[in-house]
Amino acid sequence: MIVIENCAIAPVAGPEYPSGHLVIDGDRITAVGPGPAPVVEGAERIDGTGCLATPGLINTHHHLYQWATQGMFTDHTLFEWLTGLYDLWARMDAEVAGGAATAGLAWLALSGCTTSTDHHYVFPRGRGDLFEAEIEAARAVGLRFHPCRGSMDRGRSQGGLPPDEVVEETEAALIATEAAIDRWHDPSPGSMLRVAVAPCSPFSVTERLMTEAAALARRRGVRLHTHLAETLDEEEHCRAQFGCTPGEYMERLGWLGDDVWFAHCVHLHDRDIKRFAQTGTGVAHCPGSNGRLGAGIAPVSKLLDAGAPVGLGVDGPASSELTSLAGELRQALLFQRAAYGPRALTARQALELGTLGGARCLGRDDELGTLEVGKLADIALWRIDGFRAAVCDPVTALVFGPTPPLARLLVGGRTVVADGELRTLSQDVAAHAGVLARARLLEAR
Repeated sequence: MIVIENCAIAPVAGPEYPSGHLVIDGDRITAVGPGPAPVVEGAERIDGTGCLATPGLINTHHHLYQWATQGMFTDHTLFEWLTGLYDLWARMDAEVAGGAATAGLAWLALSGCTTSTDHHYVFPRGRGDLFEAEIEAARAVGLRFHPCRGSMDRGRSQGGLPPDEVVEETEAALIATEAAIDRWHDPSPGSMLRVAVAPCSPFSVTERLMTEAAALARRRGVRLHTHLAETLDEEEHCRAQFGCTPGEYMERLGWLGDDVWFAHCVHLHDRDIKRFAQTGTGVAHCPGSNGRLGAGIAPVSKLLDAGAPVGLGVDGPASSELTSLAGELRQALLFQRAAYGPRALTARQALELGTLGGARCLGRDDELGTLEVGKLADIALWRIDGFRAAVCDPVTALVFGPTPPLARLLVGGRTVVADGELRTLSQDVAAHAGVLARARLLEAR
């Protein structure tokens, strides 16, 4: 058992405590409350003086393989950036994917992330099992993982963006996706690994694959994910190709529902927002990446006002270099205020995006996203003493300022980070794995 005491607590749901305690038994929270902790015989006691306890952060959109191509095409639109990088990504093998994922997931852990998705959709032929490589990386780092088995079946010869060598035949993509579910998906309570179905985007996937992927996901009881409405280029593409907006296209294909979450959704129309809220369709907001690519600002405050689930994502490192998931709390808040005024998003709403909002997108709000009795013990303990102690409110100190160091990060009650250092594997080894992945990719042919 573990007892965390003498810390401020922001549970996201329920009352906050300026000084309180948490008790963990196995992988679950068994007590949360104000004041001194109870005596628990034989428990590990963690002194949280000067710290704020929050739920662990949940990353709802990522492309881990892109760790190997950071810092390239830094002044380009999304379509230009993709066109420039696809030929590099076509060289990727399982060793590159595994090294990049190890570095990327370790970096996420150091920024307070306890659960991460990954949207992997590039599968060059004859390059090993890239999906397995990232799953093994997540196990090594110790994060709860929701990999999304992506796919593309519309290459350049069919009017798509990716080169033909990285797209799959439609039937082959569907078979491989179901095989990933069979092998890896764990629907049990407390699961560390769940698989989602995730065709890449309307401009790299045929209508047949989008439709049949949705049918597959629903037949197997897993969730659906894709990119949507990231740029105005995509809007123009959808209108030209399908005679409708991206949101209307998804609705036409049966892709709205409480088992679906979309990445980005920068250019939504009011009707889309209303329909997302009515159907429980979620959104992964990626403010840093959207800013880096000049895509725009997603209407997050409007989505929240309507009642749609919204989580946070850092997106791929190639469009969001070295982005801290905790830093995206601040980016989300500032972007909404820049667009809609100083009351568009509060510090506590930003924290909810990064925790409970993400859990709702992943269909796990019954187990994750808040500090409550019975929930999984995925907990971030942030240091808000020192210079940060001058900020009157601990949640404001976390969200408005630079990312605080972590005193402890627990995933299911297991320590992943302590005193700002990764404890599940060597931090230097994880960082070097990313360097080696980049070198291997750039040297590959």
